[in-house]
Amino acid sequence: QVQLVESGGGLVQAGGSLRLSCTASGTILAIGTMGWYRQAPGMQRELVATFTRPNSTNYLDSVKGRFTISRDNAKKTVYLQMNSLKPEDTAVYYCNARIIPDLRSTYSTYWGQGTQVTVSS
Repeated sequence: QVQLVESGGGLVQAGGSLRLSCTASGTILAIGTMGWYRQAPGMQRELVATFTRPNSTNYLDSVKGRFTISRDNAKKTVYLQMNSLKPEDTAVYYCNARIIPDLRSTYSTYWGQGTQVTVSS
């Protein structure tokens, strides 16, 4: 059973920083794209940052220059360094990954449980 477990959310003042982590565990044959989405109350879930093959990145325009996505393939972990946080960054942040669990499977999309990020003004 594949699981994505996130950590690193919390409450921070505007201008502060947080680092989110997401680690994949379970039976995993291969991991493709990994990334971060967020969902604010009453809003649709939106892409924040993602790795796309072959290892290029894509960012939401409003976070460019402030957020950095990185990845440690050996640890099956993706990170999101968030600097210069703004109140409008407040949301639940979700990890997303495309994973092949075993030789009988193809790529499937998995989601983490979400971690709350709250930025106070």
